[in-house]
Order: sequence, then C-alpha cells, then structure tokens
Amino acid sequence: MPTTHQVLVNDEEQYALYPAAREVPDGWTPAGFSGSEDECVAHVDVHWTDTRPRSVREATAAPRAATGAGEGA
Repeated sequence: MPTTHQVLVNDEEQYALYPAAREVPDGWTPAGFSGSEDECVAHVDVHWTDTRPRSVREATAAPRAATGAGEGA
C-alpha cells in the first residue's frame, strides 16, 4: 500500500514531504496538500519556485530596493 504524504512548509518557506500518518515535526506546518509522493513532488515543483530560504531572498532583495538598482533597465 503506497504511503500518503503531506507537504509541509517552515518559517523560511522551505518545503518538505512527510508521511501523512506521522505527527508534524516542530518548526513545520502543513501546507494544505497531501497525496502520493509523486503528487506531492509535483505540488512542490509548482509552488516552490525559488528554493532560497526566505531570509536570503529578503536580504538580497533589500539592497536593490534601497538603491533602486534595476529601475528603468
């Protein structure tokens, strides 16, 4: 019998697949999707388009926003 997985997300907006029958580990929250492993991988592929942690995305976006880099290019 195939294992049902659920998609989890953490505070850094990183995704993980986890067996649905197990308790969600600390630091992770259900993302609202469950299914076969392949279905969960497909869901993550659609929703996790930038695999950098949120803190890194925010840190690298802040200097550009502050300096106006990229405007009018």
